[in-house]
Amino acid sequence: MSHPTPIDNEIKLSSKRYIVSKTDAKGIIEYGNDYFVEISGYSEAELIGKPHSIVRHPDMPKVVFKMMWDRINKGQNIMAVVKNMAKSGSYYWVVTEFEPKIDPITNEIISHTAFRKAAPQKAIDAVIPLYKKLLEIEKEGGMEASEKYLRGYLEENHTTYDELINNLVGNSGLFKVFFTAMKKLFS
Repeated sequence: MSHPTPIDNEIKLSSKRYIVSKTDAKGIIEYGNDYFVEISGYSEAELIGKPHSIVRHPDMPKVVFKMMWDRINKGQNIMAVVKNMAKSGSYYWVVTEFEPKIDPITNEIISHTAFRKAAPQKAIDAVIPLYKKLLEIEKEGGMEASEKYLRGYLEENHTTYDELINNLVGNSGLFKVFFTAMKKLFS
């Protein structure tokens, strides 16, 4: 699967619309709502059955995805600010929260549903320098070095990743209300 070449063109998302996608436990897309299909620039047929990394932007540090997968594979939710890439190479910023679906009999994760809204500009502005630093460290020392830096950054700032993201997205409860409503719609 070839990825598009990134271009410096931001797709501005509607604050009134949301992106939803569902993957199997391994991250293979099983469903995408109309807005996901529209924004990604891929047809539904091009998305279904492909790894969700099809929309991964190279400006995103791998350590962020490692942290997300570590959490969701334990059945834990996580909210993240993510830069995605459309088929055209354009990019778009989202706040994403994941909802794992767990088989009640085997207690194994069978799917993940991701709910996304447009990321606030203040959150984007705050994560860009952090993500650039993490990418530089990953290029020189690998993901392990990047993960150590991120842990140190959070410790120095007396925060956790969740607190950092909640503060960046201005979590006055609006995002929680949105994500709670979306989860009810899709459960």
